[in-house]
Amino acid sequence: MDWSGLVDGALFASVVRALIPVLLAAMGGLVCDRAGVFNVALEGLMLIGCFAAVAGSYYSGSALVGVLVAVVCATLLAAVLAYGSVSRKADPIVLGVALNIFAVGVTGFLLVALFDVRGVFQSPEIVGLPRVRIPGLADLPGIGPVLFDLSLLGYLALVLVPVVHVLLFRFPLGLRLRGVGERPQAASTLGVNPTAYQYGAVLASGVLCGLAGAQLALGNVVQFAENMTAGRGWIAVVAVMLARANPLGTLAACVLFGFAEAFGFRLQGNGLPAQITDAAPYVVTLIALLIARRHFSRTVATAATG
Repeated sequence: MDWSGLVDGALFASVVRALIPVLLAAMGGLVCDRAGVFNVALEGLMLIGCFAAVAGSYYSGSALVGVLVAVVCATLLAAVLAYGSVSRKADPIVLGVALNIFAVGVTGFLLVALFDVRGVFQSPEIVGLPRVRIPGLADLPGIGPVLFDLSLLGYLALVLVPVVHVLLFRFPLGLRLRGVGERPQAASTLGVNPTAYQYGAVLASGVLCGLAGAQLALGNVVQFAENMTAGRGWIAVVAVMLARANPLGTLAACVLFGFAEAFGFRLQGNGLPAQITDAAPYVVTLIALLIARRHFSRTVATAATG
């Protein structure tokens, strides 16, 4: 096995490409978490976004239409979660898992019903997302090709992190959203409507997961495969948990998982079995969860002993 050249500029470009869909979904989960709704339906919302993006692009011949269809479909599914968990007070975890299962089933069914194929749908009529190269910046050595030669959704994902951070901690909107998540009754006594904020947060997660699915299906690859999200939505959930719903920490967690995925593919190209390399992101996820849990337990014990 040739271990030389495993880490190079192409690897870091692969890391960014791998983290963008996860980061978009994680930002949606983060907003929900801050509003007091633990959204585990990110996987299903992403998968619906993937299928809708491919179908919209295929039938319209436009990647933009594909993105819009993905956003609409994922938001509609998120509305089911919002109604069940906010209006009907159902357990969001149970409902989220049910929506994930529904997404796998309905996309598999529609793949056969609309395209008469099973497994993978590929066609030259699917229009992918173009890359937008920023002149000058893209020519910078090292960082240029990695950060300044992305799709528009890639730039959006990276810009979204500081924007969400500022909104949450510097604007009244973020203060109210965090208040609804932490003390909903206290927030309502100050004239804030917790239901409206929680609905807005869950629907926003639908929009972001739709964009994540569109990036994965039209940006990273130009096709749809059954269950193609392959746990990325769950990784986004874990990233939010690890960072305790902090945007900058969530970005760091997504970078870690993106590196694990990209490095796993690189090792696969160097001869390691696919079963081992495909498991790399999930192994990193489990290790990170164990470390975070241990750190949290120590913090609580220190605080308890004064």
